[in-house]
Amino acid sequence: MIAHDPLVAQAALLSPPFAILTYALPSGFGVEFWQPGLRLAVPLGKTLRPALLLETDVFSAWAGGQKSTAKRNNPATGSFILKEVVWPLENAPLLTQNYLEFARQLALRQSQPLGRTLAAMLPVGLRTLKLRLHFFPEGTPPLDLDLPALARSSTEERLRLAELWRSGHGRVYKLRESADEEFYRLKLSPPWPVRPSAARQIKILEFMAEWSRASRKQILKHLGAEMAPSLKILLERGLLELRREETAKTGVGVDATAWRRRYGPLLRTPPPFALNQEQREAMNLCLEAIIGHRAETHLLYGVTGSGKTAVYLELAARTLLEGRSVLLLAPELALANKLKHDAEKRFPCLPTRLFHSDQSPAGREACFKDLARTNVPYLVIGARSALFLQIDNLGLIILDEEHDASFKQDERFNYSAKELAWFLAGRLQIPLLLGSATPDLKSFYAAEQGHIHLHRLTKRVGGGSLPEARLEPLSRRAVNPGGILTPESARELAACVKQGGQAVILLNRRGFAPNMYCLSCGQSARCPNCEISLTYHKRQDKLLCHYCGHSADFPQPCAGCGNMTYLPMGEGTEKLEESLNSSLPVGTRVLRLDRDSAARSGAPEEILSAFGRGEADVLVGTQMLSKGHHFPRVSLVIVADGDLGLNMLDYNAAERVFQLIMQAAGRSGRGDTPGRVIIQTRDPGHYCWAYVLTNDYEGFYRQELERRRRRLYPPFTRLAMLRLSYPRTWIAGAVLLSKLAEKLQAAAASLGVTMLGPAPAPHPLRENRLRFQCLLKSQSWQDMRTVYAAAAGSIPPSSPFHLTLDLDPAGG
Repeated sequence: MIAHDPLVAQAALLSPPFAILTYALPSGFGVEFWQPGLRLAVPLGKTLRPALLLETDVFSAWAGGQKSTAKRNNPATGSFILKEVVWPLENAPLLTQNYLEFARQLALRQSQPLGRTLAAMLPVGLRTLKLRLHFFPEGTPPLDLDLPALARSSTEERLRLAELWRSGHGRVYKLRESADEEFYRLKLSPPWPVRPSAARQIKILEFMAEWSRASRKQILKHLGAEMAPSLKILLERGLLELRREETAKTGVGVDATAWRRRYGPLLRTPPPFALNQEQREAMNLCLEAIIGHRAETHLLYGVTGSGKTAVYLELAARTLLEGRSVLLLAPELALANKLKHDAEKRFPCLPTRLFHSDQSPAGREACFKDLARTNVPYLVIGARSALFLQIDNLGLIILDEEHDASFKQDERFNYSAKELAWFLAGRLQIPLLLGSATPDLKSFYAAEQGHIHLHRLTKRVGGGSLPEARLEPLSRRAVNPGGILTPESARELAACVKQGGQAVILLNRRGFAPNMYCLSCGQSARCPNCEISLTYHKRQDKLLCHYCGHSADFPQPCAGCGNMTYLPMGEGTEKLEESLNSSLPVGTRVLRLDRDSAARSGAPEEILSAFGRGEADVLVGTQMLSKGHHFPRVSLVIVADGDLGLNMLDYNAAERVFQLIMQAAGRSGRGDTPGRVIIQTRDPGHYCWAYVLTNDYEGFYRQELERRRRRLYPPFTRLAMLRLSYPRTWIAGAVLLSKLAEKLQAAAASLGVTMLGPAPAPHPLRENRLRFQCLLKSQSWQDMRTVYAAAAGSIPPSSPFHLTLDLDPAGG
């Protein structure tokens, strides 16, 4: 009950149902204590939930009729009894008003509850109640309480504890659960030296190969508590390793003057080579925006090998000297690690921070807290989620490989990192720098229209020339019986290796064979949850679904006829690696980089470093190897199947393929030896190849732009995707889908929004859920949100029917 403080709090729950509820504030803390951004423990039903304080108000001014935890005490007079906040989870707010406003705008943009948005932004450790409260009054023994015990304590006791808390004699500490703190990682890639009868050990290893890293608690939750002895055996045998991540210390409490005295001379050291005129011009214009605190977007369009990273690092140094931090984002972890290595090589001993999803929860939480509290500038490098860090003195945001689709998150909480970066830069009045050799078509169009600044880097650093490219027709008559490479491509590869060069082969399809075809009945092995072909992974002797993770032993009887006469159809990176090992001269070393080979902790960096040191002659892989990496000895790049993705239903399929192949081609010819590129294709007449062969990004851009203008696709309109799904065994799902379709069509028609669908999704069944989608076209984001809201409000919260809104579904 409300005792003394005449305040109520609006708090956003950080767990389902993610509602904003009204609570009374407990007595004893004082009015000034309750500031927005403070994390709280609040009651909901019979449970306690984490929440975030949004605002306070005097009780008499609190508007009735809001959704709250209030119980009406006297309906005639309208008086209420409010549930009380149990306790604050910190002595002062960690989150600032700027951060909360950033979250509000993102929630509005995505049509999501603010609580769910904040839960997606914050590390898990900042939204947990696995805590204890420690009080240490002077002259008396300390006291430890958990939150339920504190909630049950008397009013007098809570007033006493509140006074201790306000005076700095109380703090929160986490319950240390070993299952949460211990993280297991693979130490050995498959095949593993495990007996076939050790089924539990194999099951754990397969789980780790799919998930890369997992806590003991996660493993036992997914696979069962009976796996604990097998987990211990794998650890003892050295097949798994156990890590307790050490969190780096930042400059919290470090004097800014001392920081400048220590690192200023380092940041002022000239680069190892002089920037060319194009690099200097781009850097100076961006620097003007940094110094002038101007919210400008700059596009650094430079051919592969033109020194974009050098411009990033020199701008970072100038920004740090201004006393402001830099956020440098990469689309993939391997590229983020490479950028961190480049930064440390350019500025030895300069503190940098790396933030990405492969870190432990404790590491991510520590990084978030330290950067939120530090008073010195930092170079922060990370993946897209690093945008959710609270960096209050930010002076520059850089997106390397800005065209990459990985900057768009399509699962769970949808967002575009590029759009968030643009919004954040605008709020903070700082510049945003986008860099790419093959910019997103929408970005280049914005530059042509004068909305963003365009800088060109037209020459490779060091005077190297761009590689020569040619097409190699890929037909059944031409293909080698033993592999996907044509005889001509195989001869070129053998000659490259014989001459002491290195080669990169891109095949954007992992596994051994994407389809296992039964010779007896003609059926393919299919996933029971998704009804798509299972991919054969030979080293694991498994059939895997790349969508839901379902796995099955191989060989196994055909589900259609019971026979076991399978023919592997198609080729993945694993099969290509095997065929090269058997066809190339003895002693040729082949490495593979894909999600399977990179599952082990540190494996991507080991593979790339080994290839960079010349310990292998050929590197085979998926798109992971196509961008950002510098291999001076590579003189040949082969695109084994250039048609993959070219004929997909996406309006920007050709753009994605063009970007991927141009990036992969850019790995060739960076040293003294001229580079060559061979692109194998079944469709040599496709319009994009003419521009690939001449390295003509702007020619491709102009043709693709005209095609989109005629068909009314971005940048000439805006798109949104509504995704609808329900369990395939739920009979009522089809009825509800029909009703929602009527609501969507009516709302779209009333607003002039073009709606296509609902229609089955490209993969209509995934994880035993039937999936449908609606494509919306409009010039107004808000109109498309309104169409979504017309249907979303009709779905009960407990319904198994899912409806999500994805604005700009192609990313960018």
